[in-house]
Amino acid sequence: MNTNNFSVQIKDLDLAFGPVKVLRSLDLDINHGEFLVLLGSSGCGKSTLLNCIAGLLEPTDGQIFINGENVTWKEPSERGIGMVFQSYALYPQMTVEGNLTFGLRNARMPKAEIQKRVARAAEILQIEPLLQRKPGALSGGQRQRVASGRALVRDVDVFLFDEPLSNLDAKLRADLRVEIKRLHEQLQNTMIYVTHDQIEAMTLADRIAIMKGGNIMQLGTPHEIYNKPLNKYVADFIGSPSMNFLDGEFKGGAFVKGDVRLPMKGYEFQAAQTPDQAVTIGIRPEHVITGELVANAPVKMEAKVELIEPMGSDTLVWVRVAGEPFRIRVDGQTQLRNRETLTIGIDPARASLFARESEVRL
Repeated sequence: MNTNNFSVQIKDLDLAFGPVKVLRSLDLDINHGEFLVLLGSSGCGKSTLLNCIAGLLEPTDGQIFINGENVTWKEPSERGIGMVFQSYALYPQMTVEGNLTFGLRNARMPKAEIQKRVARAAEILQIEPLLQRKPGALSGGQRQRVASGRALVRDVDVFLFDEPLSNLDAKLRADLRVEIKRLHEQLQNTMIYVTHDQIEAMTLADRIAIMKGGNIMQLGTPHEIYNKPLNKYVADFIGSPSMNFLDGEFKGGAFVKGDVRLPMKGYEFQAAQTPDQAVTIGIRPEHVITGELVANAPVKMEAKVELIEPMGSDTLVWVRVAGEPFRIRVDGQTQLRNRETLTIGIDPARASLFARESEVRL
């Protein structure tokens, strides 16, 4: 096994608290300079995995390699990592500069090198005017920058972020998300980032690992995960609003439910031949065709508008398809009324088809 090809490698990792297994035989290879996001709902094991990489939790079994070195039993300070937590964990009695230099001074680093690193981090994070302030005089966003700076001055190859933006309001989260992306572009270090926010994951990641119950359900680029989810869980988790699902049958090359029949022409099946079976089809609200483009849609149908949710640039429209609630995303300027009959189009090539029993993509 050659571990030098990867920045971080997780091999057959288990972690249990008593009888409760939190991570299950988990394997993950992270490339040098990659921005990898661990995404999932609360309790899925994403922060636990990050803490194992950091050395804050001891795995029950398995190995962790960083830059080819087995660090499974090494102390956090010996792993060559910098970590940014959800809580800023700043020393309130120290200035920003004091917080940035604390770890370096404890490591007895030469004063000139400390000043050089602090100046570089402050410039990158645009916190130079804040160096003599104390954390109590900073906004949430400024504190988060300082917390990132404390990791940055360590000059390490791997940065770990544990939900660093979750305590901030929506606008500040969006602003700092852009800054973190710029930071990665500038440094080209490996970054592993934990979040439950799919927008953060999709915008930041080179690859996303979607987790559930201590397992990785899918590992891929944002484009792969959005367009070709490997199972119904991933399909439902990614996308806002979430995907529409209809239970039906796959018969003679078409999805059938009641009087709705969608020939799956152009759909890329995972296997060469797919037997007739009970299935679930998933269609994203933004992939439903409306307006002038309906004329060219592979499948057309009538649907009555039941509810309209204006969202500014978009409008979410609720209708029924085959008797089931069904969401459509249309342009925010589209004029619609409740109980109006709408002609919609569906392209089965952009849908996702799952076996009903296993929930795996067909």
